[in-house]
Amino acid sequence: MILCAGEALIDMLPRTSTLGEDAYAPYAGGAVFNTAIALGRLGADVGFFSGFSADFFGDLLKEKLAESHVDGTLAITVDRPCTVAFVKLVDGHATYAFYDENSAGRMLTEADLPVLPEAIDAVFCGGISLAVEPCGAVYETLLVDASGTRVTMIDPNIRPGFIRDEPRYRARLDHMLAHADIVKVSDEDLLWIMGEGDIDAHVAALLDKGVKLVCLTMGAEGVKGVTARGTTHIQSTRVEVKDTVGAGDTFNAGLLAGLQRAGKLTKAAVADLDEESLRAALQLGSRAAAITVSRAGANPPWAEELEATS
Repeated sequence: MILCAGEALIDMLPRTSTLGEDAYAPYAGGAVFNTAIALGRLGADVGFFSGFSADFFGDLLKEKLAESHVDGTLAITVDRPCTVAFVKLVDGHATYAFYDENSAGRMLTEADLPVLPEAIDAVFCGGISLAVEPCGAVYETLLVDASGTRVTMIDPNIRPGFIRDEPRYRARLDHMLAHADIVKVSDEDLLWIMGEGDIDAHVAALLDKGVKLVCLTMGAEGVKGVTARGTTHIQSTRVEVKDTVGAGDTFNAGLLAGLQRAGKLTKAAVADLDEESLRAALQLGSRAAAITVSRAGANPPWAEELEATS
């Protein structure tokens, strides 16, 4: 099982009312939540850990997990508000305004950490939940503790406007990256983390830290999967983009689902990925993400949708 651990929130997405007025509609979301949903829809064995609010927003998030066959039994429910993110789309690209103070997800503590069942063979973390306290420390502990025996993956998904204590956040990322087997970053993420300079040199520096696979997403230019063996480049699937919400989250799911299907989601296999298995996983991630961006909102595809387009 793949355990996705991180934020679950409500995205308030821009819509037009029946009276023609600008309006917002609530949708279940959050980067790590979206990855869990996408994994479930792709047929992967997946669980989710976070904090849910004990209200109708929390109920909505749980319902969406169940609909997509995601096991949410490790998550906790508390009497706190749900995180809400208002989304503004400009030419299909999203910007966010987050409301997260005292929320159910943010106020997780290490006392809430579950004992991981033996069935969990991979842990995925990332998103805005790494930038805030106390939950950021919880996910840091979870990933680092799991890294000895389980495959670990992180997608920092940097949101500079959400970061209040940059030195602490950078220290956390550095610690987690040193314990991650797989890292997915955009070129913008990588420059924020590593500083200005050569992208390829920055990727090589991550491999020197001990990362086994770096996935560098480059928008319309596709994605590169870089290991000690070399670089595998997958061209992006051409589609008409509705919006980019959930694109990277869906890619993460496709990559992990592809590795799980191929029996490569073990410490030893990820450390020695063959080009064929890596290419297939990257292609699955790219194709799944293309479907997500071709429709409004973070709405990852089901396995049968991918089969229909293959």
